[in-house]
Amino acid sequence: MDEKNVTFITAIHLLGFRTPQCILFLIFFIFLVVYCMIICGNCLIIVLVLYSKTLHSPMYFFLSQLSLSDILLATDILPNFLHVILVDGTSIPFFYCIVQFYFFGVAGTLQCFILTVMSYDRYLAICKPLHYTSIINHQVCCIIVVICWALSALVILVHTLYILTLTFCGPNIIDHFFCDLDPLLELSCTDTTTVQLEAKLLSTIFIFIPFCAITVSYVYIILTIFEIPSITGRQKAFSTCSSHLSVVSMYYGTLVCVYLVPRNGKSWNITKSLSLLYIVVTPLLNPVIYSLRNKDLKTSLRKLTNKYLHFQFR
Repeated sequence: MDEKNVTFITAIHLLGFRTPQCILFLIFFIFLVVYCMIICGNCLIIVLVLYSKTLHSPMYFFLSQLSLSDILLATDILPNFLHVILVDGTSIPFFYCIVQFYFFGVAGTLQCFILTVMSYDRYLAICKPLHYTSIINHQVCCIIVVICWALSALVILVHTLYILTLTFCGPNIIDHFFCDLDPLLELSCTDTTTVQLEAKLLSTIFIFIPFCAITVSYVYIILTIFEIPSITGRQKAFSTCSSHLSVVSMYYGTLVCVYLVPRNGKSWNITKSLSLLYIVVTPLLNPVIYSLRNKDLKTSLRKLTNKYLHFQFR
């Protein structure tokens, strides 16, 4: 290809959902409220874990990291998504599109790691309770989290830099509400086979393998729970896992549908709707699921609220 005759893309036009004008502001207001709830709910989880000494355990430490990744994911996508809704499609610089894709990849990969680590933590707590404190401590938790963050940032950086070796010459229209990989590669006028294979490999490593690890962990957990003689003991053991299992099922279910199931015959509208589930619904429901099903979190929230009210009206 003669690069002298190629017009390179400098801006990307996102089509979004093509919202009808009659409900434009309603949709904008709903997602604005949802975004605020995501930020407030996940920040509350982080504050509670930092504030309450009863929550200074590996399970809640990993939960705070999950909330942090939810905030990163939502903040990377939703502010620009709100702008897309408001103006019925918008143009963003190509560099911003790549940056958005990078942080989206980091947040998504990090969530896969954290959810896997949380399942392993529950496995040790229930199946190996006598060895739990000797295996998992604060120092080990910090090392694990640093490795998860560093590995996510490094792997996605390499993948993003490889994408930048492609030539993007138009058209500059993406039928999506953010810069995801597949619609981005459709703008390339060079061969993307290698990048697509790399993406499938990374999806298998960071989605399918962690999902298998989580599944194996919960098979052992469930078998161990059934061996507990008392019904109260079973209920207590299962209650510590049910919240995490709900989040894993919802998050991985949508990821598999979007990134591992072939797109043949699947419209972009379906893909965009599924993307909303793990970008909007999962970060929104994570704090709700964990707070409603967890007595320690509810107790810490009550204490923090009482302390704040006592300080205000003293």
